[in-house]
Amino acid sequence: MSIATNAAAAPLGRRGASLDRAIVIGLAMLVVLVLAGSLLVPGFLSVQNTRSILLLAAFLGIASLGQTLVALLGALDLSIPYVIGAANILLPAMMVAGLPPAAAIAVVAALGLACGMVNGLLSYRLQGQALIMSLGFGFAVVGAAQIWTSIGSQFGGTVFAQIPGWLRNLAAFNGTTFGLPVPPVIPIWIGIAVIAIWGMGNTWFGRGVYALGGSRVAASRLQISELRTWVLVHGISGLMSAITGMLLLGFSGGGFVGVGDPYLFTTVAAVVIGGTSLLGGSGGYGATVLGVLVLTVLTSLLVGLGLSFAAQQAVIGLTIVPMVAIYARAPHIRNQI
Repeated sequence: MSIATNAAAAPLGRRGASLDRAIVIGLAMLVVLVLAGSLLVPGFLSVQNTRSILLLAAFLGIASLGQTLVALLGALDLSIPYVIGAANILLPAMMVAGLPPAAAIAVVAALGLACGMVNGLLSYRLQGQALIMSLGFGFAVVGAAQIWTSIGSQFGGTVFAQIPGWLRNLAAFNGTTFGLPVPPVIPIWIGIAVIAIWGMGNTWFGRGVYALGGSRVAASRLQISELRTWVLVHGISGLMSAITGMLLLGFSGGGFVGVGDPYLFTTVAAVVIGGTSLLGGSGGYGATVLGVLVLTVLTSLLVGLGLSFAAQQAVIGLTIVPMVAIYARAPHIRNQI
């Protein structure tokens, strides 16, 4: 076996061990929360509440894919909520301007991908300030979107448009999939999750992301382009954010620039609860899916118990602290190989 193969195999092995532990912890938390909800909140396991939980989890899960990939590189993308908000108002604005819905969706998705790639390029060039760079870039994106959509309108940050029925059906609570009472966004998320989990474990791109997060020296010796991987990962994050913003338009029925604000905290929380290391190289989207479900079920339980939004944030924050403490006990992968 070559030196390059040995260097690649070590990070992947450690990645599997980290994922196994994260999945066990995530499943245990999910089971406990579901049992607590069934005992404390009437109707918690009803079909309606289960569908609501999965619907909200789908939005968060799609947005969290990009955050997971960026975290695997050892960074965070703070532009996600702002790209979500920008996409949420750009899509109806383009439809009002006369662009066919399908074409408008394609344009917004392409813009999300392009914004993510530019964010990745800037963040890579200024890695010492990558966190602030992504935040500032997000402000710039959402600001530009507000300026463009407010031209000739008195409603800055809010756009009203006739949303096509098929777009509403994609993300509406009462949406159907092939006649079944399941909002299409749920199977869409499942499909994205299957592709992402398979791709991260079975493609050169996925292995390259883990290699870079684990050891840049080893990655360079494997001839993995750090710049290309960094840009592609952030591009995927921008694309997923734009898709989330457009799906949320179908959910709410109107464009609002602040619709992405909760995702600044929740995407990071889902990644942390899932067990992906914010130092990079360890974790995966499968664990993030569990983190999303844990976070969404916990929120539903807290709402059912009548806790205020502030109290919900406090409980979720207190949940993250021990999770970080547990995962932080393991040394980073670069210190293990």
